[in-house]
Amino acid sequence: MTVRQAELLMAIATVLLSLGLMWSSTDGLSISWVPNKGPGSGFWPFWLSIGLLLASLATLYRWFRRATPESRSEEPYISGPALTVVGVSVAALLGLLIGIHLVGMYISLFAFMLFYVKVIGRHPWGITVCLVGGTPLFVFGMFEWALQIPLPKAITEEWFYPVFDIMYGTNHFWAYMLGAAVIVAVSGWLAHKFIDPQPGTEEG
Repeated sequence: MTVRQAELLMAIATVLLSLGLMWSSTDGLSISWVPNKGPGSGFWPFWLSIGLLLASLATLYRWFRRATPESRSEEPYISGPALTVVGVSVAALLGLLIGIHLVGMYISLFAFMLFYVKVIGRHPWGITVCLVGGTPLFVFGMFEWALQIPLPKAITEEWFYPVFDIMYGTNHFWAYMLGAAVIVAVSGWLAHKFIDPQPGTEEG
């Protein structure tokens, strides 16, 4: 596939997407301004979809006129190595979705971050430990405590009961979060100190 062909396909896809969003925004929703209340529930999706449609039509117009470098380019759209990275990323995301169903959000997110940061990104262990440990903690604090929106836990549901007791029983949640942050920070420092290769010894 060339760059020119990819631009055409993407423009057509976004035209169809915008039309679908416009239709769904009017399906039982108000796209107008409701007096004394503000915009209706479908107002922003509808008008933003119109903006997307206009931009997509402009892209198609310029494509037919060959007005941009992309619309004239016959170069390959994506190279072999880049396609491999995209394929692995898609497979990792699919694994994350399957894992959420089987073992819950937090274990799956931990495994996904570990694979993506260390295996794909090849980052040092210090950065890896901080990101892999900190991201699930941040997501948990944001959704489960701040927003009070429970995320799927599947078979790991019972693992969180002691944490919920702390959160809702003693109001010591911030102490828990501070302790978790300290553990992640210390773990990252130790990993960087004793596991990461010395400067100048990494491959490449």
